[in-house]
Amino acid sequence: MKLVKLIANLGYGSRKDVAWMFREGRITDAAGEVLYADDKVEHAQIHIDGEPLDPPPGLVLMMHKPLGVTCSRKDPGRVVYDLLPPRYRIREPALSTVGRLDRDTSGLLLFTDDGALLHRIISPKAEVTKVYEATLAQDLRGDEAALFASGTLLLESETTPLAPARLETLSPRHARLTVTEGRYHQVRRMFAATGNHVETLQRVAVGALALGELAPGGWRALDADDVACIFA
Repeated sequence: MKLVKLIANLGYGSRKDVAWMFREGRITDAAGEVLYADDKVEHAQIHIDGEPLDPPPGLVLMMHKPLGVTCSRKDPGRVVYDLLPPRYRIREPALSTVGRLDRDTSGLLLFTDDGALLHRIISPKAEVTKVYEATLAQDLRGDEAALFASGTLLLESETTPLAPARLETLSPRHARLTVTEGRYHQVRRMFAATGNHVETLQRVAVGALALGELAPGGWRALDADDVACIFA
């Protein structure tokens, strides 16, 4: 792929804009030597205004989604794409969230422009685990772990029971729940089925990929080892 098209597809501007960036000498190699539009150079060696070029297609990101932010491209309020560089909105292929976290849920959110990978992660057949920590309005009753693990819990207005899930009690009103599905508001509805209410909810891991110390609103690109952790 020619450099002008490559850089334009990464969202840095139209092809006309990128051609102008070449003429201005803003596109260089890692050593600072000016590049020209017909040069042949490895992606990792390309810099714009002294900064490395964004990763090529096949990009996977993790973000610590803060509270009050929507997993959407268009919303009256703040959306997750507002936390990324503006050009990430217009990359081709498009960068999409891998599933969703609702406005009142924080924690680990994945993005990718790899459609096959996205569907592999969210496919029920993959049984990728999602780990949540919840604080509750009332003390746990004591029978929730057995109920959630039974594979018989039927959520309101649904006809198919939930797959077995694992509950760990961290304190009387603080629990960690591991699920393999991604139904609408699933964790909140599971606790509601026991007569309880989730006050705060955070996703702390997907597979073996943990949120770690990433600050709210922070994000980073994942390497191949990170992606492998999702399926570990």
